[in-house]
Amino acid sequence: MNYNKKTVRDVEVAGKKVLLRCDFNVPQDKETGEITSDKRIVAALPTIRYLLDNGAAVIACSHLGKPVATFESYVKKQVEKGKDASSVKKEDWEKSLKKLTLAPVAKRLSELLGQEVIFASDVVGEDAQAKAAALQPGQILLLENTRFEKGETKNDPELAKAMASMADLYVSDAFGAVHRAHASTAGVAAYLPAVSGFLIQKELEFLGGAIANPKRPLVAILGGSKVSSKIGVINNLLEIADTIIIGGGMAYTFSAAMGGKVGNSLLEADWMDYSKDMIEKAKTKGVKLLLPVDTVCADAFAPDANSQVVKAGEIPDGWEGLDIGPETVALYCEAVADAGTVIWNGPMGVFEFPAFAKGTEAVAEALSKTSAITIIGGGDSAAAVEQLGYADKMTHISTGGGASLEFLEGKELPGVACLLDAE
Repeated sequence: MNYNKKTVRDVEVAGKKVLLRCDFNVPQDKETGEITSDKRIVAALPTIRYLLDNGAAVIACSHLGKPVATFESYVKKQVEKGKDASSVKKEDWEKSLKKLTLAPVAKRLSELLGQEVIFASDVVGEDAQAKAAALQPGQILLLENTRFEKGETKNDPELAKAMASMADLYVSDAFGAVHRAHASTAGVAAYLPAVSGFLIQKELEFLGGAIANPKRPLVAILGGSKVSSKIGVINNLLEIADTIIIGGGMAYTFSAAMGGKVGNSLLEADWMDYSKDMIEKAKTKGVKLLLPVDTVCADAFAPDANSQVVKAGEIPDGWEGLDIGPETVALYCEAVADAGTVIWNGPMGVFEFPAFAKGTEAVAEALSKTSAITIIGGGDSAAAVEQLGYADKMTHISTGGGASLEFLEGKELPGVACLLDAE
């Protein structure tokens, strides 16, 4: 895939209406609907400000959560949950939609921008069309949740066409959604010239650079719970990395594959042969594959469980591994010390429990001290780095968990592939 895409700086935006796809899928308080973190809204500001300052009229759009777009689908879902179809009320469906309106986002965005954000009560309906038609340069309109349209997730060309008809240019800046071919992330590019915003430009620069032309040695740290969710990533990284470090729950499948005892640890027995193959493949390709040499195990999955450090592959029956051990910490920290580029995706242990966060914390600290380019691949590793206070020491923290994973797998991202290539 070509990562060299045109950006907002490569096109004339003055006097144009710009359809801007943002990632405003923000966390909210379940009871009050209050936005609990505005990070994603803040991340969109540089592109929005650039467009407004350069004389564009901005029509922003985003999804929020997973609303059920039609009443029929809502009834079906409730029946699947064991409810009687006749007892499902239309008001309940309408209430579920109201919880996922982008109105609170419009309010927060206007506070951050210091100007009014006009809000449309629909996506391509009368309100959106009228407000988009009346929009002047320097003004911003936010459309309602794109997933209120049933054609959004199906990449319906009619919906894409209707959205595109309101604008002259499409700017994609929602990296967290580019791995999905939806009407607002990829479909609209069939009807409008499409370029990237600054957020996507930065992601392509760092993630694309790390894959296509890394500063070596390239060290990849992979954690998280399952081998199965990282197969594509491991496969792809075996082609380009110098060292691959395995931590988290997935390490126990590797350990069991090598004949180790893993007690009650997380284990994907179906993936043991695959893990063996990966160990062999790494040898053949001359890639250093580092696995834990010791582990912190506990007698229960609880923050206050009794714990002990044992050698990898020697976890007693009834105990489960919840973190990498001190010898492994030393080994992994040494491996990143002289790296040129480090990509990290997935924690080393159950970092939500302070007693089992030491491995993750040590790796984060080691990355903060290295002179390497450090790229954190979204999701749990991004949350861990922020929670532990090392975020400002990293070169780049990806804004898209799923998108960055697919990027590392070498998959084509539909929301990036549809953008115009740079000269």
